[in-house]
Amino acid sequence: MSDNDELIFADEDDGLEEVSQPPRSEKHWHLLVVDDEPEVHQVTRLALKNFTFQDLPLEIDSAFSAKHAKQVLEENDYAIILLDVVMETDHAGLELVKWIREVHRDQHVRIILRTGQPGQAPEREVIRDYDINDYKEKTELTSNRLFTLMYSGLRSYRDIISLHRNKKGLETIIKGTAKVFAQHSLKELTQGALEQLTALLQISEGAIYGELEGLTATQSGNESQVVAATGKYSNYISNNLEVAVKDFPKPNLLDNLRLGRNQFEEDYFIGFYESHLKKKNILYLEGLPPLSQLDKHLIQIFCNHIGIAFDNTSMFEELEVTQKEIVYRMSEAVENRSKETSHHVKRMAEICLLLGKAIGLGERQQEVLYMAAPLHDIGKVAIPDAILNKPGKLDPEEWEIMKNHAAIGRDILAGSKLEVIQVGSLIAGEHHERWDGNGYPNGKSGKDISVYARIAALADVIDALYNERCYKPAWPLDKILDLLKAEKGKQFDPELVDIVLDKIDDIIAIQNRFPN
Repeated sequence: MSDNDELIFADEDDGLEEVSQPPRSEKHWHLLVVDDEPEVHQVTRLALKNFTFQDLPLEIDSAFSAKHAKQVLEENDYAIILLDVVMETDHAGLELVKWIREVHRDQHVRIILRTGQPGQAPEREVIRDYDINDYKEKTELTSNRLFTLMYSGLRSYRDIISLHRNKKGLETIIKGTAKVFAQHSLKELTQGALEQLTALLQISEGAIYGELEGLTATQSGNESQVVAATGKYSNYISNNLEVAVKDFPKPNLLDNLRLGRNQFEEDYFIGFYESHLKKKNILYLEGLPPLSQLDKHLIQIFCNHIGIAFDNTSMFEELEVTQKEIVYRMSEAVENRSKETSHHVKRMAEICLLLGKAIGLGERQQEVLYMAAPLHDIGKVAIPDAILNKPGKLDPEEWEIMKNHAAIGRDILAGSKLEVIQVGSLIAGEHHERWDGNGYPNGKSGKDISVYARIAALADVIDALYNERCYKPAWPLDKILDLLKAEKGKQFDPELVDIVLDKIDDIIAIQNRFPN
C-alpha cells in the first residue's frame, strides 16, 4: 500500500466491536460485503459510516465466504455487492458471480469485484468473462474512492430498478386491464382496479412507503356511493361518499368529482374518469411512493382503461337486470294464467340458488341457475286453460297433454345464444325427468339429466307441495320430508335430497319470506 494514499485499511480504530448483522430496514440502501477478512468488513463500515444517497443511509450486511453469501442472498435483495475474489477457494468470488447472475437470476444488483491478489484474476479476463460492474484492487479503494464507487453504483442500481419498474408497470397495466375487463360486477371491477393499481405502484424493489389505502366511488345524478375500498377505508363500502369524506384529512374528493380533475400530490393520488353513461367515477389512493413522470403517465393510462371498463360493466349489468326482469315477467305471466301466485317462481329461484351453492356450482353457474329457474314451466303457455286449471285430478288423456309442456318449453327457448335462456331450455325440458329414468319427455336418468334441471325439479316439487294449489291443499312438512326420503335415488338426485334434508330450515325460511 502507498503511504500517500488515504487507504481505508489505514483508518482502522482500536476497539472496533465484532461485526454483527443489524435488523434489516426498508428505509436504507443495502450493501453486502463478501470477504473472508474480518478487518475488511470493519474498515468498510467505518469508511461508509455517514454515507447517504438521496437522503437515505447505507445499511451494510456481511458474508465471510461465498457459501455464506449465497445463504444471505437467498433471503435478501441488495443494491451493491463488494465481492472478494479469493476466499475459500482461489476463484470463489468469480463462481459466486456466475451463481448470482445465472442461478439466482439477479440482474439488478451491482457487483464490484475487489481483490488483493490481482494475479489470481486478471482484470481484462474477468471483465470480459464475468457479469460484473466494476473491478478494483483493494489498494485502490481509499475512503474517497469508496464513496465515489457507492454513488456511481447506487445511481446505476436506481436507474435499472426504475426501468424494471416501468417495464413491470406496463405488464401490470396489460394484465390488470384484462383481469378488470373480465369482471361482471361493478363492485368486483372496482375492487380489482384498486388491487391492480396498488400492484402497479408497489413493484419497485425496496420502495420506501407505507401500505397503500384508498377507495373508488361513483356518482349518478346527485347520488354518490363508495363502491370498493382497501385498508382503513374498507368500512365505507356502500356508504354515501359525502359521509366517507368527512374523515379525510386532506383532499376534497367532492371538489375533484365536481370539477372532473386528476390530482397528484406528494403522497396521494385522485383519479377522475367520466362514464359515457353519464356517471362520474373517482379513485383515491394514499401512501404513495415518489412517482416519476412515467409512473404518472402509466397511472393515467390505467385509469383511462378503467373508465372504459366501468362503461362496459355498467352496460353489462344493465343487460343482466333487463334479462332477469324479462324472465320473471314471462314466468309470472305463465303462473298467473295457471292461477298460481308469482311467488312460486321467486321461492323456487331462491331454493335453486341455495341448492346450487351447496352442491358446489361456481358463482356464475349459481347466478345463471337463479335467473333461469323461473322458466321451468314456460311451456304451460300452450296448455289449454281447462286442463291447466282443472281443480281435480287429470284423466289419462289430459295428463298426456299436460306432459307436453316440458318439450314445448324446451323448444320455445331452444336456439338462443344467451346463456340464461340456454339453461332455461335445459330446465324446462328436463325438470320432469327422473333419476331412475322413468320421467318425461325423454326418459333420461342419473347425471345424464342436467344438474340445473335436477336442482330445479327438486325445488319445484318442494314448493308445490308446501303451498296450496287449485288441485290440492298444502302438505305438512313431515309428509314432504317422508316423500323426499322415499324418492331419494328414484325421482330425485340422492345427493340433492341429502342437501335438502340438511338445509330444510333455510328452505322454510325462504317460504316464510315469500308467502302466498
